[in-house]
Amino acid sequence: MHISLPTTPTERETTTRGGFTLVELLVVMAVIAVIIGLLLPAVQAAREASRRMSCQNNLHQIGIALHNYHGTYRQLPSGWIANPRSHESGWGWAAAILPQLEESAVYEDINFSRYIEDAAHNKVRVKPVEALMCPSDVHDTVFFIAEGESHDDEHDHDGGEENHDHDNGTNVDQGPNFLFRIAKSNYVGVYGTKDIHEDLYNGDGLFYGNSRHRFRDILDGLSQTLMVGERDGRLGGSVWHGFIHDANAAAARVIGASDHTPNSPVGHFEDFRSHHPGGAQFILSDGSVRMITQFIDLDVYHALTTRANKEVIEAKDF
Repeated sequence: MHISLPTTPTERETTTRGGFTLVELLVVMAVIAVIIGLLLPAVQAAREASRRMSCQNNLHQIGIALHNYHGTYRQLPSGWIANPRSHESGWGWAAAILPQLEESAVYEDINFSRYIEDAAHNKVRVKPVEALMCPSDVHDTVFFIAEGESHDDEHDHDGGEENHDHDNGTNVDQGPNFLFRIAKSNYVGVYGTKDIHEDLYNGDGLFYGNSRHRFRDILDGLSQTLMVGERDGRLGGSVWHGFIHDANAAAARVIGASDHTPNSPVGHFEDFRSHHPGGAQFILSDGSVRMITQFIDLDVYHALTTRANKEVIEAKDF
């Protein structure tokens, strides 16, 4: 008996060879988008947590370096060392502890008797120091520092601080004139509660022009006095070198004030701020590192930034 074979696919074959419909593809794409949307914030949070830990480690290193410096010289380094009239040579506290940060090669390239702007320091000025940079700060490692408007020493006793601007969000490096390129730092010394430009050489914190404090001067207690804190580059660049006389906001490049709580939306350049959500990290005078929340009570924050007001602060308050 003759049997003829089918020349067309069976009904079952036809159904099994069918592809995805447009609706099914759209559903799959939507599901993938949702999964990515859920995973991306977690990945970003994990990366920020890692960067925050690196920043915390930097601050620990700085704290140890400051304690080692104090152990050697029986005092903390000055905010910067300078003639109060000329503000030169201007080398600051971070430059002083370079050997303690294992940056002796950079330290040896500095002639501390010559000012920062001297041509002999062209290479040093653009030298980044890894331990002095927060990995969360996305701004350039080397930037152009803006020039101040007036440099008449007979009238400008603040060395460039006459351009201090209390407008919220003012960037001190917006120009129009610039001095040179310089390496940034994300850590500045604690000047205290007053406006820096009002008295460059008499803060109520630990660092200011020609400051020479010992740990025994910290009457508020080492565990209740902030020593160094974070500042990102959103409102201009801070530097590790020191006081650059012709720069805009010269003193605030190396020290900071507690006018406003960390990360305050009422942002002034001399404030402390970071890219870390919730606040900024600080070194306490005992060498420990703490995140100070942006929601801290301003009076408590002021008490933490003064060295000898004899305030009593509960640990739960900060």
